[in-house]
Amino acid sequence: MRAEVRAEAARLRDLFEAAGAAVVETGILQPAATLLDLYGEDMRARAYVTSDPLKGEQMLRPDFTVPVVEMHMAEGAEPARYTYAGEVFRRQEEDAARASEYMQVGYEVFERGAAAACDAEVFALIHDILLPLELRAATGDIGILRAAVEGLSTSDARKAALRRHLWRPRRFRQLLERFAGRVAVPASRAALLAADDPMAGAGPMIGLRGAAEIAARIEVLRADAVTPPLAEGEVALLDAILAVRETAPNALARLHDIAVDMPAIAEAVAGVEARLEALAARGINVDTLPFEASYGRTQMEYYDGFVFGFTCEARPDLPPVATGGRYDALTRQLGRGREIPAVGGVIRPGLVCALRGQGAEA
Repeated sequence: MRAEVRAEAARLRDLFEAAGAAVVETGILQPAATLLDLYGEDMRARAYVTSDPLKGEQMLRPDFTVPVVEMHMAEGAEPARYTYAGEVFRRQEEDAARASEYMQVGYEVFERGAAAACDAEVFALIHDILLPLELRAATGDIGILRAAVEGLSTSDARKAALRRHLWRPRRFRQLLERFAGRVAVPASRAALLAADDPMAGAGPMIGLRGAAEIAARIEVLRADAVTPPLAEGEVALLDAILAVRETAPNALARLHDIAVDMPAIAEAVAGVEARLEALAARGINVDTLPFEASYGRTQMEYYDGFVFGFTCEARPDLPPVATGGRYDALTRQLGRGREIPAVGGVIRPGLVCALRGQGAEA
């Protein structure tokens, strides 16, 4: 079965190469210290990490995008398109049946001034390759929710907290409820903040945090305690954005309506409209294309704009066959003073083989 999966991976990579991508490779062993934070909390928990006496913490690559971006920002030309194929490794602590090692084939585009066209290029290419499998496509745009958070009339600290938890919907909701004043402050926190000297009688220091760090954290909590609650109207608009789940044209119309009352999202909504036009120009039937404003919030944390996925409705037990999205911010983080708009997507050839009846994913 592994031979069939590798053959399929080679076929997919050849298709991406024919579309104009240069074939690249990355090391299976990656430096954990510099890359783990870029993947986010969920991926950090699922990475295979080891220690090298000279190189420090190392990890088996959990995906290709981050090392490819690092490679491009160090030495890549512009514009650039890359493709690759190889194994990725992710721990599975909840479902022993899911593969912890599997093949991934990807297509990454680095290009300035053509975001909508590049988004459409990546999506349409993967859509057309997977068309015989009759998969369900899903699309979204993390940029809309990010813009909405930036437009809130609240403190920078609260905005930062909401941004940090965009990828954890339950925690995001808890913060939203607390910042809106809908949840009472826990009695223990209220007592702590009311005390003239919160450290009095605390006993010996235990753990990694020192007294200065603890005092700084208490001051942050005190500043938050006197911050006015979020306006109910703004919370309602956020809820309206999160509830958008329709065909793309209807979703766009709804987002335009919301943007009237929340101008902060207008630019992101215009980006969605431009992308739909670019997708239609590539032959995608956008009239039936699903759009969910909350889609992608449990995927890679480096996505900051367009996100998409392809799943098999007849096999809900399987993970997505393909996923992708825009990750402009990641190039800034790895760019050593440079940045470039970028978007990409990956296909799991093992799942393609499985859906063709050639066996389980290897």
